[in-house]
Amino acid sequence: MVAKIGVFPAAGGLGTSIVNHLSKQVPASQLVLIARKPENLAKLQESGATVRHADYDQPSTLDAAFNGVDVLMLVSYASIEIEYRVKSHRLAIDAAIKSGVKHIFYSSLGFASGLSDKTVAHVMGAHIATEKYLSLQQNKISYTSIREGLYSESFPIYTAWFDPENPADEITIPHSGHGPGVAWVKRDELGEATANLIVSHVNDPANFQYRNQVVLLSGPREISLAETVDIIGRAIGKSLTIREISVDEYVRLPQIGDKHTYKGVDYSREWATTAWQAFKNGETAVVSPVLGEILGRAPEPYEKTIKELIG
Repeated sequence: MVAKIGVFPAAGGLGTSIVNHLSKQVPASQLVLIARKPENLAKLQESGATVRHADYDQPSTLDAAFNGVDVLMLVSYASIEIEYRVKSHRLAIDAAIKSGVKHIFYSSLGFASGLSDKTVAHVMGAHIATEKYLSLQQNKISYTSIREGLYSESFPIYTAWFDPENPADEITIPHSGHGPGVAWVKRDELGEATANLIVSHVNDPANFQYRNQVVLLSGPREISLAETVDIIGRAIGKSLTIREISVDEYVRLPQIGDKHTYKGVDYSREWATTAWQAFKNGETAVVSPVLGEILGRAPEPYEKTIKELIG
């Protein structure tokens, strides 16, 4: 019997990339795509994919969302909050187990110094808790937690929401810019590698290398924030520098606004206090060869991704 592959949510940034690469490797009829806005998946539905509605914020919609799915790609809830996010993940995992899913791939994040469960990054808290919850379900289901490295395209989050279309003269963050840095990685390559892992498991589950494991997909080299900013500056044709400021100054920056607000709660201080400290601790500087091994080629250099994105 052909295994059914589910993806939830299937219409976000990473989910869309994973689905696009899955559709190149397996028939659409093998895919069960679940999203808050299923209408965004109309073309894939026309190609033969099963499309369903479910929403993390509407837990009852999860009850039957994974019926008939053998392998589920669970894309994490998009938030920096911890408690609600963990609860949402657990409800989805429980629903998947109840529906008979055999293996869950979970999209974690590339903090915590590679494969460690120690982190100071607030944003990583929900991922660590979800990984632990998955590990406790091994008598019911197998899993693979994929720590997706920090997206190259996500640089605004770590540069005080720097806007290449209206560039400031300097970038003000609670960090000097000096290393350790970030092993930036192109999001679509993460999507491609994740799809490859899923297909590898579907084709030969008994010999799947990453069963009940955490795996890190990082970019090809560590890049300090100072070099990151320099690369961005060269791409837009402007010399850029970092000016280190305090956490208090950061949370008052006018461009921050509600960027770190979730359900009316402002997490900008938690973000500013922990994200850059995690950088200083080297949590995002680990370079793993696994992405290149799964892709079968060297990952795209940060310079190329940025030049094509904003150059």
